[in-house]
Amino acid sequence: MVGVMRAFGFAGWSGSGKTTLVERLIPQLRAKGLVVSLVKHAHHEFDIDQAGKDSHRHREAGCQEVLVTSAVRWALMHELRGASELSLDAALARLSPCDLVLVEGFKSAAIPKLEVYRASVGKSMLHPRDKNIVAVATDGPLTTTLPLFDLGDVVPIAAFIIAHAESRGAV
Repeated sequence: MVGVMRAFGFAGWSGSGKTTLVERLIPQLRAKGLVVSLVKHAHHEFDIDQAGKDSHRHREAGCQEVLVTSAVRWALMHELRGASELSLDAALARLSPCDLVLVEGFKSAAIPKLEVYRASVGKSMLHPRDKNIVAVATDGPLTTTLPLFDLGDVVPIAAFIIAHAESRGAV
């Protein structure tokens, strides 16, 4: 059952394993009965459409939006055509109701986040500068005052995310 929608983010440098962790967490969260969605910020131009397909041709011809639907899914592509990119709030407003929205990217968003940290990436930790980071998942020894999780052990990470969302009046 869908409750109050809450967002929970993942912060970390490129190559830290955010996408892999999120991918492994989704089945854990779904197994708890949650309706889960995701907002991913891309730092580069991307296209989910395929050149040569009808929908791509119509979009390239000038349509602002193209909705493709079938018996198993639908997708809406919206061309900004010079307008500003969506803020996180604007992206969240476009989602269907769900229990939990996982957010990858939007590093400066004022939402609770889990930092994914690997010393091997060679970058500093984010949480000393980002007060919205509420826990850290890592693949090695680390000293922090925040809750600390083994990056490979998704069950306690999922439990933490659920408990955190529940404490904020969701799920």
